[in-house]
Amino acid sequence: MIKSAINNNKISKKLIIKFAISLFLTIFLSVMAFTIHSYAQAVNSGEEAVTSTSQTQDEDSLLRDIIGVDASEPLEVVLLLTVLSLAPSFLIMLTCFTRIVIVFSFMRNAMATNTTPPNQVIMGLSLFLTIFIMSPVFTEINEVAYKPYKNEEITLEQTVQRAAVPLKTFMLKQTDNEDLEFFIGLSKTDVPEEGYSIEEVKEDLSMTIVIPSFIISELKRAFQMGLLLFIPFLVIDLVVASTLMSMGMMMLPPAMISLPFKILMFVLVDGWQLLIGALVNSYN
Repeated sequence: MIKSAINNNKISKKLIIKFAISLFLTIFLSVMAFTIHSYAQAVNSGEEAVTSTSQTQDEDSLLRDIIGVDASEPLEVVLLLTVLSLAPSFLIMLTCFTRIVIVFSFMRNAMATNTTPPNQVIMGLSLFLTIFIMSPVFTEINEVAYKPYKNEEITLEQTVQRAAVPLKTFMLKQTDNEDLEFFIGLSKTDVPEEGYSIEEVKEDLSMTIVIPSFIISELKRAFQMGLLLFIPFLVIDLVVASTLMSMGMMMLPPAMISLPFKILMFVLVDGWQLLIGALVNSYN
């Protein structure tokens, strides 16, 4: 094909020769650079081998001091990476984050402000409110589970068991009995005839039952609060729409007129303080 193109004067012979020479030089220089780099690594490997052991020990001790995990133990490192990868799911599903972010989304939709406040603001505010509400639980987990494990007083399995108790207690306080009984029935768990006491619930029920029960309860309460948020803004929409209809201004969008009144009402009643206060108090 190339030969025919040359014969047809579409590609000159000089151009092919230049391309071949440049390709050869590129390959030759790449091989030389790789050889020099390999030789430099071989020279430095002796010096690095002398200090690698001490540096690894220092890094391991530093890692143990910070997070209580020794890098020389592969299983603990794998477990740590697994926990870090699942941390967003834990934050969303095992804390009050779900209820807060859903209520804020309902509030924004009820006011019809589209992307105001933006998603970044809603997520950030929800995160810090979650830390504020969950701080007693996190403090208890740190005292009863993390510090003893860091001081090598308990094993990793005991740490997980101790950390689950405060978290399970928090979730059970926010879980409806109906939702809890629903998942107990789905799991076909044997329930005593006299029922569970509070202590028995904390000890006997597994997290596989408590967690979905807690999530369903959080979704239910978030939608209930969202419904209550919609009512005053819906009244404003109805008043504005009926006023425009009576004035014969049917071509004017009611949402354009009602939006300033919604914002005005929200500002006058200090809506952010009321909303955040209601969310925090709902967990007390």
